[in-house]
Amino acid sequence: MKRQARGGGPVVSGAFSAKAAKMAKTAEKSADSATDQYGFPQLRRRLGRADLRAVPEVRKALRDLLAQWGRPGRSDIAELLTSELVTNALVHTDYDAVFTATVGPRGLRVEVRDFVGRRPTLRAPKADDGTHGRGLFLVQSLSDAWGVRQHGVGKTVWFELF
Repeated sequence: MKRQARGGGPVVSGAFSAKAAKMAKTAEKSADSATDQYGFPQLRRRLGRADLRAVPEVRKALRDLLAQWGRPGRSDIAELLTSELVTNALVHTDYDAVFTATVGPRGLRVEVRDFVGRRPTLRAPKADDGTHGRGLFLVQSLSDAWGVRQHGVGKTVWFELF
């Protein structure tokens, strides 16, 4: 697979890759939504394949969204966990991803969808692993709820803070 310029998405071939690319393009059309279908504040971004510059950009956009949430201590946790999910999607897949954050009556829900079906593995951190392998452990430890939802192509890893 070739890489296009920033924001252009991947150039793909083959049936599976074409389907994943089509789903990424569909998700891209609704990027940067101001509200979800129920009128709750929402942020939605398409993340370019392997573009780790997206991590601080998403953190800042999330921080701006959460300024109206009124829960400053939880905002720091939300940024940390978002960084973990976004980084995982960009490092461990070879496709674009879609980030969505919604502030609703229950609290905050963050989802990162990628287009690879392989489920993430929750590992207990080891002292000799450096900084690798701790992302999902942090998500499990600091979120109020989290999980993985499989799709026809890919998956969504999500967390909630109440």
